[in-house]
Amino acid sequence: MFAFRLTALTLAAAILASPSLAAFCSDTGGKYEAWKAEFAAEAKAEGVRERGIAALMGSSYSKATIAADRNQKSFKYTFEKFMQVRGGETIAKQGRSRKAKNASLYASLESKYGVPAGVLIAIHGMETGFGSFMGDTNVVSAIATLAYDCRRSDFFRPHLIGALKLVDQGTITSKTVGAKHGELGHTQFLPGNALAYGVDGNGDGRVDLSNQTDALATTANYLRKKGWKAGKGYQQGEPNFAVIKEWNAATVYQQAIAVIGKKIDG
Repeated sequence: MFAFRLTALTLAAAILASPSLAAFCSDTGGKYEAWKAEFAAEAKAEGVRERGIAALMGSSYSKATIAADRNQKSFKYTFEKFMQVRGGETIAKQGRSRKAKNASLYASLESKYGVPAGVLIAIHGMETGFGSFMGDTNVVSAIATLAYDCRRSDFFRPHLIGALKLVDQGTITSKTVGAKHGELGHTQFLPGNALAYGVDGNGDGRVDLSNQTDALATTANYLRKKGWKAGKGYQQGEPNFAVIKEWNAATVYQQAIAVIGKKIDG
């Protein structure tokens, strides 16, 4: 994933707020073990229980995550370059086929959440190549590393609390893997957002973002909660483009969702 989510500061305060943010931060990994002990006290105060605390204490400083965070390129690409790198035309072509083969699923999602198939499919394709690669990095370690790192610790700390609560709930484990910034599943939700917006789309009684239906329903739910207006346009200048901006901070990414979505929806 090229760019981080915008939404940590708008997560439900009662779920994810961190009142003191007392734990220190650092630009190197040398003090990570000491930091974990400090953050554990904060996490307990926020309602994280035994399994979540154990996952935090078992985490390790992720050099791969730091390297990825320092090397985000999407903000530097032109739109044309971004579409080429991310395979925009291929996603659109495959997306039209996926929509046709799963028409009832996408119709039901649009009926319930108001979000058309093209947008959901565009996000799914760009985030993980339709689930072909959902990451290889330990989620708790990745999020904890970013919460510890001084660069954007305030952004990632609520997501770390979210990740630890997901462990407590059994939604993820201390061994769950995701993208380099700790994103989960088919559409790459940061843990705090997975906690706040997760939906059991297939009706099996649990939220599992490695399940395509749950992930797509969660994505649609997230966009609806961010203000998606059913039946309104989502191209630049249209009402729902502002909601697409909530998905990713990179302008080219936002533009790609809109353009690819339109190619899919027709």
